[in-house]
Amino acid sequence: MREAAFIKSNREKWSRIESETNKKEISADTLADNYIELTDDLSYARTFYPMSKTLKYLNCLTGRYFTDLYKYRKHEKGRFLKFWKIELPMIMYKYRKQMLYSFLALVIGILIGAFSQSQDSEFANLILGTEYVNTTLENIENGDPMAIYKTMDEAPMYFFISTNNIKVAFYAFILGIFFSIGTYWIIFTNGIMLGTFQYFFFERDLFWTSSASIWLHGTLEISAIIIAGGAGIAIGNSILFPGSYKRIESLQQTASDTVKIVVGLIPVFCVAAFIESFLTRLTDAPIIFNITIISLSAIFIVCYFFYYPYLLNKKINGITAKN
Repeated sequence: MREAAFIKSNREKWSRIESETNKKEISADTLADNYIELTDDLSYARTFYPMSKTLKYLNCLTGRYFTDLYKYRKHEKGRFLKFWKIELPMIMYKYRKQMLYSFLALVIGILIGAFSQSQDSEFANLILGTEYVNTTLENIENGDPMAIYKTMDEAPMYFFISTNNIKVAFYAFILGIFFSIGTYWIIFTNGIMLGTFQYFFFERDLFWTSSASIWLHGTLEISAIIIAGGAGIAIGNSILFPGSYKRIESLQQTASDTVKIVVGLIPVFCVAAFIESFLTRLTDAPIIFNITIISLSAIFIVCYFFYYPYLLNKKINGITAKN
């Protein structure tokens, strides 16, 4: 579509929206609807009419609405519920590509870790630590391969694991400031550790035994780290590819979104730490117990963080966004 035609088809809508920004009282639904329409038009203009006056106008108007939305938050009722029901899922959809990049970085790390262990049986000592490997070998000889999860009392183990996982997620997020390189490195190295760990047990015909225990808590834990990594990559990309914004403006806007992702992951890490501290140690439990928890965890991650955002975006915008 030519720029003139694009302007003609949207002029009345923009005029209406602009006039509504001057009103002292405007409903939250109207604010949200207008903001979504503006961001869609802004995305289209950024793609097809870069450096145009139309793009500058939409940037300015969208920025005003962005400010109004966040001013309104102070007075909005049901803020907590809306965060989980609408705001966080829409942010997840917005940065879905970055989540994919984070997932691919982890997969590459897993493959390299598994391959390296297959070529050098001492590789696990380098990655996991000699003490950990020796202890695990002793546990295998004693007939309880996953006894490592029983070495600490439940409560202190829960506190240690939950704080450690949140710290790793925070690093994966904040290191994105270094043009995403720091985030990719955190995700990649965690993938190497995971691939090495799994192949270490595969070599000893304990792949399924180890998987049933590891993924009991790891489904939530690893998924949350991937999502935090996606948020970090979004931070880096906002600096590398600011579009029509100044880099500092692009960074501020993206950081405002992605920090909510990290906050939203805290309950996930806490539940994962609870499972690892109190349930993973139950190595004699029936396999159906492990499969049920793993399946429920996977369904929750896929549905809430990926499928529901897709449906919500489709419902709000009417169509699936292409950007």
